[in-house]
Amino acid sequence: MADQDLVRDIGQVGSAHRPLVGGKGASLGELRGAGLPVPAGFVVTAQVFRRALHAADPAGEFGHEIGRLSGSDSDAIARVTAEIRARILAAPVPDDVRRAVTSCYRGLAGADADGQGPPVAVRSSGTSEDCATASFAGLQDTYLWVRGAEAVLDHVRRCWASLYNAEAVSYRLRQGIAERGQAMGVVIQLMVDPRSAGVMFTCSPTSGDRSVVAIEGSWGLGSVLVSGEVTPDSFVVSKVTGEIVRRTVSRKLRLHRPDPVGSGTAAAEVPEQLRDRPCLDDDQIRALARIAQQVERHYGTPQDIEWAVTGPAGSADVVLLQSRPETVWARRVAGPVAVPRPRAVDHVFEQLSRVVHVPKPER
Repeated sequence: MADQDLVRDIGQVGSAHRPLVGGKGASLGELRGAGLPVPAGFVVTAQVFRRALHAADPAGEFGHEIGRLSGSDSDAIARVTAEIRARILAAPVPDDVRRAVTSCYRGLAGADADGQGPPVAVRSSGTSEDCATASFAGLQDTYLWVRGAEAVLDHVRRCWASLYNAEAVSYRLRQGIAERGQAMGVVIQLMVDPRSAGVMFTCSPTSGDRSVVAIEGSWGLGSVLVSGEVTPDSFVVSKVTGEIVRRTVSRKLRLHRPDPVGSGTAAAEVPEQLRDRPCLDDDQIRALARIAQQVERHYGTPQDIEWAVTGPAGSADVVLLQSRPETVWARRVAGPVAVPRPRAVDHVFEQLSRVVHVPKPER
């Protein structure tokens, strides 16, 4: 098997490569190809996963075992999926895959002073995830601040196994998604050490209003939001005027940061002086909103975007960590964004009135 069938640089893939690199890998490659700020990395292809799956399940029993399960039988799902994951984790990584992954990893940034290699995120990228009808967000594994080639290979295998997390299998059963054809790419990206991180939506997640960008964030790594350990700050920005029309600053007591004694991440207390301060200043909020609109224009549909802001206080260095189609409001029948008005300015008042009450001028 050629190296390009084993690994692909993120810059060499895009939306058309979803069957090869999975939803996350395809999206990140698409964003990078569009000139948006995405950390460097590569993807271990779904072809490699299929080889690993065949080694663990040469008779093709996994799909049949899952097909006999009921989506409501959580005990049986947990039992069957635990056995499947154990078999995948026990399968050795083929030598050619080991060489290709190790070479790409070392090429990301070279070995650093202590010789461990650069810290990376190792992220699951299922071939069925992040589509317009099913996101799988949070159902398969992501590992942060992984260092060393052997650790990367180990976490690649863990990502393969996470296709069979109980939550992911239960979701597929409930959605009627067939097991046949399921596969997993794995994204390996240089880590960023953000000052703040979070998510943003190019329509309101509560109302579906497409005239705003809604931003949520907290201090440190975005995993603190995923874990539910903090209530994030939230900001709403009008696409029409660029104004920040709503802001809510929460008391933030916890953050996630690189583990100071090795690989992985650790929870820590937010410094007292930052707990009640917004995690983003106005320039950063507006920079995020502008990038969110670039992403939405590129895809032509509302997006759910993971972001991080790096650099010292006051800098607006934004990186994108993922973008997927917004699925909640996409499932609903949406009315027109705008309807004809007698005067062009009335469109502005129509859009603004969806965010804040703005009295229309007398005719």
